[in-house]
Amino acid sequence: MASFPSSGHRSLLPRRDERGVAFPSPVVMLSVLAVAMASITFIATRDEAPTERRVDTATIASAEQTPTPTAPTTPTKTPKPTPQVARGEVYVEVFNNSGIKGLAATTAARATQVGWAVVGEDNWYGVVPTTTVYFPPRLKAAGKQLALDLGITRTAPAVGVMKRDRLTIILTTDAPQ
Repeated sequence: MASFPSSGHRSLLPRRDERGVAFPSPVVMLSVLAVAMASITFIATRDEAPTERRVDTATIASAEQTPTPTAPTTPTKTPKPTPQVARGEVYVEVFNNSGIKGLAATTAARATQVGWAVVGEDNWYGVVPTTTVYFPPRLKAAGKQLALDLGITRTAPAVGVMKRDRLTIILTTDAPQ
């Protein structure tokens, strides 16, 4: 261990102080600033109603013209055409979450009889409140049609590990048989 002479001379090494300021990195400072600005924006705009309005040029042009009296007409509602679902082109997986042995197999057989392309059946481990047909966004109409075909009352968007290219049926004890 080296020792320095204890003469009255000052040491050539700078003396370390415990005082000082450590500045956070620029990333931390920018993050704090971004959170503060977002908070201020949220608080300032949380009670305001949306201000977007659609301006229709046909309405503006007709408002500038002088109105001409016309006989009242009754609007006729044309029924919205329902999109045709090609059942055989939509894949369906059936899962049993009920504890009733063979429920997935019988439901899969019913779906196949109606024309759906059932590609698998298995058990589901998890909590599902009621029998549900889960659908990815692009198969929403098909999911609703499958639920109607099988007498299932609940449909919902696909969640978690469910595949996004097919419909998923999870059966509980209230499943139609």
